[in-house]
Amino acid sequence: MDLNKHIEHTLLKQDAKKSDLIKLFDEAVENKFFGVCINPCYVSFAKDYLKNTDVKIVTVIGFPLGANTTDVKVFETKKAISDGADEIDMVINVTKVKDKEKDFIINEISSIKNACAGHNLKVIIETDLLTKEEIVECCNYAISGGADFVKTSTGFVKNGVGAKAEDVKLMYSTVKDKGLQVKASGGIRDKQAATDMINAGAERLGTSSGVKIVNG
Repeated sequence: MDLNKHIEHTLLKQDAKKSDLIKLFDEAVENKFFGVCINPCYVSFAKDYLKNTDVKIVTVIGFPLGANTTDVKVFETKKAISDGADEIDMVINVTKVKDKEKDFIINEISSIKNACAGHNLKVIIETDLLTKEEIVECCNYAISGGADFVKTSTGFVKNGVGAKAEDVKLMYSTVKDKGLQVKASGGIRDKQAATDMINAGAERLGTSSGVKIVNG
C-alpha cells in the first residue's frame, strides 16, 4: 500500500512559522505525498514554492469552528482558489447540524462548492461532536450540496479523538454509492492507524505525522 499517495501533509498550528511551512513543503516533495494542507494565508506562498512539483495545495475554510457566515466562507473560498489552492476543506456549521437546519447546511455547502470553480470540496463534519445518526445526516447533506469528500475532523476539538475507523467506515458506506470519498483526519500518528483508516474506506489522510507514517 503506497500510503504516501493518500497523505495530505498537514500544518495548521496557530504558531507555525514560515520555516515550519518550508520544512513541510520539502518533506511533501521528498516523500511524494499527495498534498499539503495549510492555512489560507499561506496558499500563495505554497503555490510559488511548490510550482514545479506534483504536490497539491489544500486549504481550510471556516476553520476551525465552522461558525462563519456563508458569505464569509464563500469569499474565503474564492480568495483561496485565486491564490492557487487545488482543494478546499470547509468546516460544517455544527450548531446548524444540531438544530437540524438541513436547508441552511445544504445551501451553504452548495454555495461553497460553486465558489470552488471545479476544484474538490471536502466537508469537515467534526465527528467528535456528532452522534452516529448525525454523522450520517452530515454525509447526506454533503451529497445533496454537491461536495466531493466528507472529512472526519479539524483536530481542534478539546479532548477529541479525531478520526476513528468505525466513523470512517460509516461515512464511506453512506457516501460511496453517490460518488463521494472520505478523508480521515485527526490523531493519525502511525502506520497502523493510517492503514486502518484506508482499510475502513478513507481515500485521503490528513496528518502532521506523514514522514513518520511512511518511514515506519
